[in-house]
Amino acid sequence: MTLYALTFALLGVGLYGLLAKRNMLKKVVGLVIVEYAVNLLLVAIGYRTGRGAPILLPGDDPALFAAGSVDPLPQALVLTSIVIGLGATMLLLAMVLRLHQRYGTLDVDRMDRLRG
Repeated sequence: MTLYALTFALLGVGLYGLLAKRNMLKKVVGLVIVEYAVNLLLVAIGYRTGRGAPILLPGDDPALFAAGSVDPLPQALVLTSIVIGLGATMLLLAMVLRLHQRYGTLDVDRMDRLRG
């Protein structure tokens, strides 16, 4: 239960950074925090108490293996999400860098007023 509370606290912090901050870099950090909160939620949903890692060893019965291990699908989704999120974050940071070069500021309100 505390893991879910931590997940929703991270989600709240990320949404606050995304919606309340005017600095573009802080918005990107807020988006990354939201992404990590979603990843943590997926891992928490896939975890089952008392079950082991989904590794089938030689000589194990596949039927007993499936009943005694956690679901590997959320773990695979999180690994994929981490890789895609890294690429998206790098793209966002490159865009923020170009905006800073063009406008000389990272403040969204000042960029809107400059109209360069």
